[in-house]
Formats: sequence, structure tokens, C-alpha cells
Amino acid sequence: MKILNVCFGLLLLCPALLRAQSDKAPADPAPAAVGPQYSSDPMLTPPPVSGQAFPTAFSSEERSNYLRGGAALTAAYSDNAVGSLNGTPVSDVSYSVAPFVTIDETTPRMHALVTYAPGFTFYQRTTGLNEADENASINLAYRLSPHVTISGRDGFQKSSNVFNQPDLASAIAVSGGAQEGNFSVIAPISDRLSNTGNVGITAQFAANGMVGASGTFVNLHYPDQAQVPGLFDSSSQAGTAFYSQRISQIHYVGVSYQYQRLLSYPTEGQNETQTQAVLFFYTLYPASRFSISVFGGPQYADVGPQYFASAIPSASAHSWNPAAGGSLNWQGRLTALAFSYAHVIANGGGLIGAVKMDSANASLHQQLTRRLSATVGGGYAQNDVLTATPLFSENGHTVSGTAILQQMFRQHWNLQLGYTRLHEDYGTVAVLAQTPNTNREFISISYQFARPLGR
Repeated sequence: MKILNVCFGLLLLCPALLRAQSDKAPADPAPAAVGPQYSSDPMLTPPPVSGQAFPTAFSSEERSNYLRGGAALTAAYSDNAVGSLNGTPVSDVSYSVAPFVTIDETTPRMHALVTYAPGFTFYQRTTGLNEADENASINLAYRLSPHVTISGRDGFQKSSNVFNQPDLASAIAVSGGAQEGNFSVIAPISDRLSNTGNVGITAQFAANGMVGASGTFVNLHYPDQAQVPGLFDSSSQAGTAFYSQRISQIHYVGVSYQYQRLLSYPTEGQNETQTQAVLFFYTLYPASRFSISVFGGPQYADVGPQYFASAIPSASAHSWNPAAGGSLNWQGRLTALAFSYAHVIANGGGLIGAVKMDSANASLHQQLTRRLSATVGGGYAQNDVLTATPLFSENGHTVSGTAILQQMFRQHWNLQLGYTRLHEDYGTVAVLAQTPNTNREFISISYQFARPLGR
């Protein structure tokens, strides 16, 4: 996997960082501190460069060193399951069975969260799309020394429906990063493989100074291209290096350099775009689980020849573009709130090339009673393909919203009721053009257990 090469490269940095710390001469006794005592606290990694999604759980729900497992049975109705047939949307009912297991372990130096959720989905009408589902993810953070931490995450999904996930609320997770995959273009029911990963290292070299580096990859693959006419496979690789300075207990400023290689695979040739950006960021931490961030700077794009069906490839192009964004995250005892906005050049997410993307996402998770909770979330994305021709333009937008109500019965049983509304307007994408709207209602019942590890 590409992430292994990135991991190996970052691991080579670790011995040098550790030697640099061990070779330092003993420091003179520090003078008596004046003002807030923030310099002795470990620094946080600001959201624009952390590479992590905001947590969706309440602070009161967070528990580590547990083995969790169970199974979920989900029934869903979609009024636009496989696109149009003679101009009319094809509806269908699906049933999914998904066992799952999660290991959440914390030690003085490491935190590991591993989830595996196989399953099976079958459809009443479009039985040819019945398939085995796979959902797997790993999140790892390891403290190499008191001030050096390496982290990594990898997520894989194989399904005929992007909404088939073990935790339905996780589909509306929000990230404050300046460099994320673009999954805003959502096809009707079709075979789909996606894989995202990130690995990074941070080193707090001074009381209020931190540097770090990370690598990210995103892969999207449609095994049967005939199911998604107008959409294509895509992949991207990206790297980031940053410097962060804590100027007070709650104020962080910094700068990052970011590189991206964005690829899409039309029926002829390969479309490639490379970008470089220097982004300045600021993060405010009003409380320990509350952050507000903004970032911005210039982004340079080098667009190679673009292939549009059987037309003559377009010429290469170069351009300077502004990149900017912001995010807010609050994780309370009974409330989890997240919002993000970004204006950046990103991978096409299934479109024929890289795009200028304006995206906004929000989610709210609220505990209503001791056993009843609600989750609402939504997103908007405008995708404008770089160097698109007037005869072949996939520019368009996606608007989506999801609401989920969850009721716990006794100690181990949960019932979820939910609704998703999806509107997509992409002119020349055949699979989306005639039936841009999708309504999906679902009900899920699950059994869950939790066992403490080592006790």
C-alpha cells in the first residue's frame, strides 16, 4: 500500500529527532514563571494540519480499553436506487446484516482503535447488486518520546452503497483539515471501493513550538464502469509539513506547505494535476474540547493535458488560486457539534479531473434523554473541473442532509430511524443527469456489547 512507503519515510525521521533531544545540554534552571502556566503543557496539533476528523461522540461517552462488538440489521428504501430507466427513477428496498468488532486500547505511550465490520447487502429488485460488504479502519497514535508522536489511520470500504456503514452517523463526520478527499459526488447503487489513509509525525521541539509532517492518500475505484456512466476512478497523494507556535494558552498560529498529486482515469489517458500551497493558520482553544480554526494562502496548480471522451486533449495550464477555510468543533458532555468550510483545489471524487471545490459540512449530535439521542448533519459542495471544455463540462454541486434518531433499549439494544435527502446537479454525468434527487429512509436495530480489556 502507498501508505506503507509514507510510513517508512516518516519513521526514518524518528531516530534523528530522538538523538537531537538526547544531545541537548542540560538546561539552566528556569526563572520563576510570570503569567499563565501554559509552557509545561503538551501542545495540541491544530485541526488544519492534524489530518483527523472531529469526534462524533460526547465527552461522557468516551471510554478506552474496551472490546466492543455486536451486529446490526438495517432495512432501507431508496426512491433512486440505480438511476433512471426510460427517464424514471428506479426505487428499491435493501436489507443489510453487519456484525462488527472494535478494539479500543490505551497505554501510557499508545492509543489504538481498530474496527472491522463485514456484512451482506441484498436488494429486492436489483438482485444483481447483492454483495458482501467490507468496512475496516485503524487509528493509531504512538508516543515515541515525551515530545514526539507518530500517528496513522487507514479506512477501507467495499460496498454497493456509500451509506452502508456499521455506524450510520459516521457518514456525516466533519474534518477541519485543509487537505481532504473529495467524496461529495455520490453515485446510485453501484459497486464501489474506497480507501483513505494518513500517517504523520509531530515533534514539540520547544515549550511552545511544534513541527510536523504527514502524508495522505485517497483511492476511489468503480469495478464496473458500466454502472456509473460519466464517473471515473480517481486517486490522490499529498504531503504536508508545518510549523506551529503557541503564543498563549489558547492561541496557536502556524504555517504549512502542502503538495498534492491528483489523478483521474477517464476512458482515454490519465488526467493529472499537481498543486503546491503555502497556508497560514490560526486556532483558538476557548476550552479543552472546543476549537475554532481558520487557514488561508496561495495555491499553485499545474494541470497536465486533460482528456474529454474522444476529443483532442486540452493543453496544459498553470494558475494561482486562493485557498482558504475554517472550522469549529465543540465536544460537550451531552452535545457534539462540528462545522467546516474549505475553498481549495481537490481531487474530482469521480469527475473527470481535479476541481476547484467549495465545500461546507456540519453535524450536531445531541443527547435528548438518558436513552434517546439525535444526530443531524449535512453538506454542500460545488465542484468546478479545471480546464473543462464547453462541450464537456461536469461542473455541478451536491447538497445532502441526514437526520437520525437513536433509542437505547435496556443495556445492549439500539434502534435507529433515519432519513437522507440528496440532490446532485452535474450536467453531463449520465448516471446523475436525469435523476438528480434521492430520498432514503432507513431503520436499523443493533445489539452491542462492551468488555473491559485486561480486567
